[in-house]
Amino acid sequence: MNLEHNYSVSLEWLGNRGTGTSGYRDYGREHAISGEGKPPISGSSDRVFHGNADRWNPEELLLSALSQCHLLSYLHVASSHGIIVTSYTDNPVGTMKQSTDGGGRFVSVTLRPVVTVADDAMVDAAHHLHAEASTKCFIAASVNFPVHYESSTIVAES
Repeated sequence: MNLEHNYSVSLEWLGNRGTGTSGYRDYGREHAISGEGKPPISGSSDRVFHGNADRWNPEELLLSALSQCHLLSYLHVASSHGIIVTSYTDNPVGTMKQSTDGGGRFVSVTLRPVVTVADDAMVDAAHHLHAEASTKCFIAASVNFPVHYESSTIVAES
């Protein structure tokens, strides 16, 4: 079994307004992320960094990656434990602190999954599965800041 996996994407900067990076405010932050056989993702920097608010920024994509990874890990462990999940939503939030030199880093992310299970008897187990799912999430294991969970579990209406 191959335990090493490789990934690739393509990134193209689209923000040359005719003078390249001649000045900090003279270029656009627009770019496109693509991968073979997938629709492109329109990216930019956050609006506060002179980006286009109509496009995804890297900070939002990091939150999305953490949320997606936890979802997929959670569904795996739920299935392994016989927990029937019928719905799952998440509205993650993250805090990034900028340093005085213009850099910065994320200091925390909180995932807030709402999991719907098929039966009342599954609620307690479903709630506790987030801990196991977090140990299996490749993205969460790769970041250098804490990823917290504020989860809730509800029962599907019959």
